[in-house]
Amino acid sequence: MDKPCNARLHHAHSADTLAIVVLAISFILAALGRGLSESFTVFLLPISSNFGWDRGQVVSIYSLAALTGGLVSPFVGRLFDRSGPRSVFAVGLVALGGAFIGAAFAERLWQLQFALGLCIGLGIAATGVVPGSILLGRWFGPRLPTAMAIIYSATGAGVLVMLPVSQLLIDWLGWRGAYQAYGYALLLVLLPLLLLLPWRTFAAGAPGLVKAPTADPSEAGWTLTAAVRHHAFWALFATFFFTAIGMYSIAAQIVAYLIDVGFPPLQAATAWGFSGVVLLFGMLSITWLDGRIGRRQSVLFSYALSIVGIALLWLLQLYPSIWILTGFVVCFGSMIGSRGPLLTATALKIFHGRHVGTIYGTIAIGSGLGSALGSWIGGLIHDSTGNYNALLAFALVCVVLGMLPFLLVRALR
Repeated sequence: MDKPCNARLHHAHSADTLAIVVLAISFILAALGRGLSESFTVFLLPISSNFGWDRGQVVSIYSLAALTGGLVSPFVGRLFDRSGPRSVFAVGLVALGGAFIGAAFAERLWQLQFALGLCIGLGIAATGVVPGSILLGRWFGPRLPTAMAIIYSATGAGVLVMLPVSQLLIDWLGWRGAYQAYGYALLLVLLPLLLLLPWRTFAAGAPGLVKAPTADPSEAGWTLTAAVRHHAFWALFATFFFTAIGMYSIAAQIVAYLIDVGFPPLQAATAWGFSGVVLLFGMLSITWLDGRIGRRQSVLFSYALSIVGIALLWLLQLYPSIWILTGFVVCFGSMIGSRGPLLTATALKIFHGRHVGTIYGTIAIGSGLGSALGSWIGGLIHDSTGNYNALLAFALVCVVLGMLPFLLVRALR
């Protein structure tokens, strides 16, 4: 009796250890991808000054990256369904490394749009939430919301590290030298990551959580065609879309905004980079609230804090105080992606089956489209008005629109 029990305990312990390893790898890859892509907010002013481009032209690069990341998400999910995590992560790292090396030698706007837009968009999609959520779904089961909170917080961890590092590298090497350093470092990481890790074991998932493939259509779960006919699909899409517009119309210009209102460049980059710390606590707190007061109330609370953050950012124009800046970082920074884990867990639970990667990737198009439109429109609003008031009002309206599905759609409660 004791030996079988001990064997089961050992097996369970091994599965838990592997699950933590998978979570750690997914976190590191997501942090690299999103942290490096968000470092563009620090490169925005040096690139603009170097070429003499206006804010809208430079922000178009960031917008294109967000748009590409959203549009390729279904293909990333399909590649994961067919070929597994090794292939997806390899594509992501090659795209990121090549993008930064290419950007270092760019002389035209279209070259930066290709490298830092198209290639970075592919890279962050292939190292981020879509492959990470599918992989973790095979290991964490009912604990997926907590695991996804950690993965979503990778954006914050990446921002925390990469923004001040980027500013220091720019001061030391210039923006071109900083991009070269990033590109070569990523390509050096590629080979050991892909050759030394047991990816087949990672892809197999925890015993009992992943069903064996079956030819029975009734066991196949949802198809993309069936999913797009369901109101929950479009409710999730709309939430991702409008929330991303509101948040990223501001996020792309936060460092520049803080410099414009009087904060030194390194302090501005470090302050926004510190959002990475509060983001982890924000996501874990919202996930914890989900288990205590319910999903709808938790998500609405997160939107309320985002709205307070926008109000504090507006106040910084009048009172550039470190205390108001801290309040903004805590409220806005901690909530910038806090809804993501709950939305992801909801999507994976509703649209289960072997096509879940493709379905979730298609829903994630909403986030990419919203991020692209938000950052692009934000740049246009700033250029046309010469200040940030209209931009902040626009962001506020979009955040409220992103919240509405949780007030009106039963499936998201």
